[in-house]
Amino acid sequence: MPRPEAAERPPVQPLSPALDKTVKIGLVLKGLDSILEIVGGILLLFVSPHAIQHIVRGLTAHELSEDPHDAIARYLLHTAGHLTAGTTLFGAIYLLSHGAAKVVLVALVLRGKLWAYPWMIALLVAFIAYQLYRITAVHFSAGLTALTVFDVALVWLTWREYQSKRGRPRAGRAMA
Repeated sequence: MPRPEAAERPPVQPLSPALDKTVKIGLVLKGLDSILEIVGGILLLFVSPHAIQHIVRGLTAHELSEDPHDAIARYLLHTAGHLTAGTTLFGAIYLLSHGAAKVVLVALVLRGKLWAYPWMIALLVAFIAYQLYRITAVHFSAGLTALTVFDVALVWLTWREYQSKRGRPRAGRAMA
């Protein structure tokens, strides 16, 4: 006998194969981004601000010798010049926690764990809120804006897939 709340819920349309593939590709990209954040966080733990400044000077020297007004190279030098042990530690903790949480949730969602979908959505919404704060109140960044748009799209796709999977009866429930 069907449960009353299940009978009241309107049927959810399953995702199209193309949309389902898009969700998976977006999640894999988010997982790769998470792995890069973890690697970056580990590097920030072990590389001193002075060493980062030295590396940035080496990487930008050729470009600045050709164009002393190169905006990206000058921005990188300026940013590296203002690094402290405290800022690199904050960056490391932020990247490690951000990356680890996302990689775990991405893996769980890709494995079809229904309970992980709302957690993934909540985590992404929290990051979107922080990113919007950074874009509007701190400093506009085209890269961060693009990442925010990607995260918004991924939230919508994940929500659609979650609704679709939640609407399908599970094998154990269908037999009962």
